[in-house]
Amino acid sequence: MGAADSLEEMGMGNHYSLHNDNTSTCSGSSSSTLIFTYGTLKHGFSNHTLLQDMMASGDAAFLGLCRTANQLPLVCGPYRVPFLLNFHGRGHPVSGELYSVSPRALARMDDLEGVTRGHYDRLPIRVVLIHEEEEEEEEEDHDPLPIEAEAYYAHSTYAEALWKRNGEKGYHCYSEKEAKGYVKRKDRPQHLSFLDQIQLFLSSPSPPPPDLHPIAAAGVATTASK
Repeated sequence: MGAADSLEEMGMGNHYSLHNDNTSTCSGSSSSTLIFTYGTLKHGFSNHTLLQDMMASGDAAFLGLCRTANQLPLVCGPYRVPFLLNFHGRGHPVSGELYSVSPRALARMDDLEGVTRGHYDRLPIRVVLIHEEEEEEEEEDHDPLPIEAEAYYAHSTYAEALWKRNGEKGYHCYSEKEAKGYVKRKDRPQHLSFLDQIQLFLSSPSPPPPDLHPIAAAGVATTASK
């Protein structure tokens, strides 16, 4: 069964709208939200353990691989943390994963992404499923219909500066190559808030050398001066 079949079986289809009733996806939930993940929440990356826990409890379900229906900038910030920017028409179609999550799971994801702390904004996004090869061959004459979901974008207060800091160039996908140099939260300077780390990154020289991210150097310098 492909991802499209999974959506149809759960009554979603390509015109599924946010917050529709979906008791078959997340147990104990009368409504669920489709979330597009593009960074460290994906399979194989450091924060995917959160989704694994939520899937084990019935609060989340993996629906398939997908990409954004529109071009959007995907860039990296301090410590190679990925950010999607809400600038439609810039960048590239971005690849990621689609999940259905319960209200309880959504609250945990909002906390991880710092929605109330000005780190990320959770906003609507349109995505299309990436079908299996044989499905693509069968449907090559048909444009895939977009699915309405939500995603965590870089907060609007620093998004434009982050785009300029990256030379107004984005990625198609946050892969192992783009994630090289990523530093987990527990290993970052604990005396700096995430917004402090972002501001240091924005004020550092561009581009950073591949083996030393500028925010790491800034953190070392700040610590040494105390």
